[in-house]
Amino acid sequence: TKCESGCVCADGLYENLDGECVPAEECPCEYGGLAYGRGEQIQTECEICTCTKGKWKCVQKTRCSSTCNLYGEGHITTFDGQRFVFDGNCEYILAMDGCNVNRPVSSFKIVTENVICGKSGVTCSRSISIYLGNLTIILRDETFAISGENPGVRYKVKKNALHLMFDIIIPGKYNMTLIWNKHMNFFIKISRETQETICGLCGNYNGNMKDDFETRSKYVASNELEFVNSWKENPLCGDVYFVVDPCSKNPYRKAWAEKTCSIINGHVFSACHNKVNRMPYYEACVRDSCGCDIGGDCQCLCDAIAVYAMACLEKGICIDWRTPEFCRKF
Repeated sequence: TKCESGCVCADGLYENLDGECVPAEECPCEYGGLAYGRGEQIQTECEICTCTKGKWKCVQKTRCSSTCNLYGEGHITTFDGQRFVFDGNCEYILAMDGCNVNRPVSSFKIVTENVICGKSGVTCSRSISIYLGNLTIILRDETFAISGENPGVRYKVKKNALHLMFDIIIPGKYNMTLIWNKHMNFFIKISRETQETICGLCGNYNGNMKDDFETRSKYVASNELEFVNSWKENPLCGDVYFVVDPCSKNPYRKAWAEKTCSIINGHVFSACHNKVNRMPYYEACVRDSCGCDIGGDCQCLCDAIAVYAMACLEKGICIDWRTPEFCRKF
């Protein structure tokens, strides 16, 4: 109805993000603030998405995996997405199979050992034991040791500047990737070929987070402390009766913790904000930074931020957040 000055693309052509006119087949797709060209793919744990004519076309993977995260001072996100925090100076079963009470036959068991890392009583996961029949892998003091053997299990060890990674295959049952940052953070990614029940602090991996607090005795605990105490590896360890709030114990650290952890809420991670809810990670960062009060406070801080960065990476968003002055790689 009126004439407006400017440039338009000819019929059948469309403007791309560089201001060029291209045919529909060449239209890019956007994800997390980044442009992807025709045919480029992004992957999540359960889907592979391909850029086609400016839109994402997604297909389900034949095998869908799920990840349990143990990070910082006792933060856990289960396979089904339930979150909780626990403090306990003991060994706890993170995940295992063979959960039948009457006839337990386990092909794997992963145990975490906690140690005190703050005056307020908070604990840090420092040691991980992986039992695969007669094969045992111990992660401790920034390195690992392997003893025994199991011909029925295949495994590979990979290293980089920040992580130790273990690819473990139990044929016909599980493909597992275990990632340890040599400090407090540990990730268990499992793809299973059977509907074998899994149990432990990582939950029962049945797709329903509401029943994740299932105890060793196969009932759903009324609270997370009852649940945690049921998964002690050594029953002689003391029970946990309360969860410490480190920022209440160390109020002088709270302002520093909130200020430094605010990188999670800032522009550095902005591309990820609409893909992964940042608040649980920010709150965990503040809590851990308040709690590490006898050394290692910067390590606690950096580990907490790294967990959010990894959650972003799982959604296809790669954030370059480390600098020589802030949480440098080494």
